[in-house]
Amino acid sequence: MPTEVQLESSTAKYLPKGTIPAKVAAVLAGLVAWYLLYSRLQPVAHWLTYTILSIGRGSHLGSAVEFFFFEVPKVMMLLTLVVFGVGIIRSFFTPQRIRAILAGKRESVGNVLASLLGVVTPFCSCSAVPLFIGFVTTGVPLGVTFSFLIAAPMINEVALVLLFGLFGWRIATIYAGTGLFIAMVAGWTIGRLKMERYVEPWVYQTQFSNGIDLEEKIGWSDRVHLGTDAVRDIVGRVWPYVIAGIAVGAGIHGYVPENFMASIMGKSAWWSVPLAVLIGVPMYSNAAGIIPVVQALLGKGAALGTVLAFMMSVIGLSLPETIILRKVLRPQLIAVFVSIVAVGILIVGYVFNLIM
Repeated sequence: MPTEVQLESSTAKYLPKGTIPAKVAAVLAGLVAWYLLYSRLQPVAHWLTYTILSIGRGSHLGSAVEFFFFEVPKVMMLLTLVVFGVGIIRSFFTPQRIRAILAGKRESVGNVLASLLGVVTPFCSCSAVPLFIGFVTTGVPLGVTFSFLIAAPMINEVALVLLFGLFGWRIATIYAGTGLFIAMVAGWTIGRLKMERYVEPWVYQTQFSNGIDLEEKIGWSDRVHLGTDAVRDIVGRVWPYVIAGIAVGAGIHGYVPENFMASIMGKSAWWSVPLAVLIGVPMYSNAAGIIPVVQALLGKGAALGTVLAFMMSVIGLSLPETIILRKVLRPQLIAVFVSIVAVGILIVGYVFNLIM
């Protein structure tokens, strides 16, 4: 997610281009073309694999290659569509506006609002420090700030659209609900521990400008440009992870025997959930790269709770983000943050393995 300075400077360069009706017509035409292309992905993947490449039907290689040819354009098209829409929505939720909403709220209410706002305002690791400074210096409680910092990477538009496209609304809803629960409870707990003394002192001395209210300065034409910029920024950054994740998923899909993963990530292995979290925490990936792997793991017999715990630990406890947060937090607070989130993820994993 761009920082405030980047967002303000990129918005300032926009000039009116075309009329709104023309832009609406272009967007509608693009949606029709998107749907027609999306509906033909499966037969095209099948044709490329078995007719053009002449790979044997029913072979491990054929299964893996067809999975790859189908999932890469599918995931990229879903990302492009949803990131464009969320880019427009995000223009209404600038960092300044979010701070104004959260500042002065009671912690219980603030934790809920911050977690919900985190869903529509995803950010990358490089934005963690400026967002943290901006929230804390404008009166947003520490626990509320952490609710936002946890929810934003864990329950972002990339994760939700990929889960919906690959698994349907049920799994996507489960993931969103459990992610919000972890963000709310973890933020509330950190707030109760009164750990403000473990924030680096220079943070509270920082003067943070309120900036420009973009909602009042731009119109719908510029919002469309912001949506396009979001596609270039986010999809442009994550596509290597998409391809790498799908390549791993294709290998699992084609070569790992059916139900093999049940032996190491199944319900019967009590140690599978903590092992999944331990493996996931140091991994550097994001939703775009990890969800195709999750799809393949579930297809080979891994338990839903274990896979959810693995995915949440990869996305929600990013090692690069934790390292970057060391600039503003002391090790004691970082350790508490990681521990509370990890415990929440473990509980989610065990509960869903028990009930599903």
